[in-house]
Amino acid sequence: MTGPAVSGLTPPSYGAGSTPLPAPGSSSSAYLQNGRSTTQRSFGKPEPQDNGFRPGYSGPGQSWPAQQGTYVPPPPLDWHQQQARAYTPTAPQKNKTLGLAAVVALVIGLIAGGGAAAAVVALDNNGIDDDSGPPIGQGVDPKIKTGSVSAVAQALLPSVVQLKVEGADDSNATGSGFVIDDSGHILTNNHVVSAAATGGSIQVVTQTGKISTARLVGRSPAYDLAVVQVLGLDAPSVKFGESEKAIVGQDVVAIGSPLGLAGTVTSGIVSAKNRPVTAGGEGEISYINALQTDAAINPGNSGGPLVDMEAHVIGVNSAIATVRGAEPGASGNIGLGFAIPIDQARRTAQQLIASGQASYPVIGANVDMQFEGGARVSEVQPKSAAVRAGLRTGDVITKINNQPVDTAEALIVAIRTHRPGENVRLVFERGGKPREVTLKLDQQTG
Repeated sequence: MTGPAVSGLTPPSYGAGSTPLPAPGSSSSAYLQNGRSTTQRSFGKPEPQDNGFRPGYSGPGQSWPAQQGTYVPPPPLDWHQQQARAYTPTAPQKNKTLGLAAVVALVIGLIAGGGAAAAVVALDNNGIDDDSGPPIGQGVDPKIKTGSVSAVAQALLPSVVQLKVEGADDSNATGSGFVIDDSGHILTNNHVVSAAATGGSIQVVTQTGKISTARLVGRSPAYDLAVVQVLGLDAPSVKFGESEKAIVGQDVVAIGSPLGLAGTVTSGIVSAKNRPVTAGGEGEISYINALQTDAAINPGNSGGPLVDMEAHVIGVNSAIATVRGAEPGASGNIGLGFAIPIDQARRTAQQLIASGQASYPVIGANVDMQFEGGARVSEVQPKSAAVRAGLRTGDVITKINNQPVDTAEALIVAIRTHRPGENVRLVFERGGKPREVTLKLDQQTG
């Protein structure tokens, strides 16, 4: 029964609003599909997404819901435990490697229905560039002793900004970003600013409410990162931490502008590391080896910092998983947020500031996105690292540097955690027999 209309920001009386969601883990189709949860599809190959499953992040035009939904009573107190039980995978089938290395599909409209039959792991064999660049993320260390959320918020809020983007095609988006040096450079997500890549405007709003026009310095769709700049920006730079040293279970804080509410602070923990995530904007796909967090992240948080309890930035909030049935643009936090590790973001941002472009490592092969149990090579590019290493069409890559590879996406994500010019060891099968080869990574710009 639907009660009287209520404001989305005012708690209603008991029973008001739409029908409560059934408890996760129940037999309701709102949470289960083919006998398992559809909230986070982390097991097996990427599955076709129907119109009910809508992964979300604050992409162009997705930063504020088109329609304000009525109040929905919260789930039961043991919701997280029920979710955990709902995520338990079925026993793996023979010749299939299922598990947490599978990619969480978070891209809007890009890999629905399984996507293309092959993904490009490498296209060219350009000269290798180093990742040296201007110093960034070297703001004053807050040296917080209490480790409290309030202390972290007080230290970081002056460095976090809201971005309002208008595209040349009248599209618009809002997102978040944070200051990374004394020259007014701001790091954010590519999908936040991509609408203005070919025209339009980017407005930056600081904590004090000052509005300035920013220029787009450069963007990297491959890593879903971008840098904008405001000359004379009166905001301090953040201090970078080291995402590699982050541990599962440690406390973290997320800061940003969810649903346009600037300066919002939420807290949680690092739920997992090295989570292969596919994200991106219209026509662009990014492969991220993400930090997973249960800190509340909602549309509009994209580009904001994920920080440790010393107020050091360890990630760039970029994507969320959503429950089935969420309306377009109205998806919200369910405790499954993903951030780009700052170790990767640092290298990319330095390249963008130095040249306006960023490179990423490639091996020079296409892989079959439909294949399970590894990454099957569907094509080898001429004069590529793959050719020099002796890879052939039909080879199935199962490990990279002893890290298991379950899917094509997992291989791409693993490769992009390295730098062009680095050597990686690949284990693959040919004709049912295991082989091993060391390969020097090429690079591609994009």
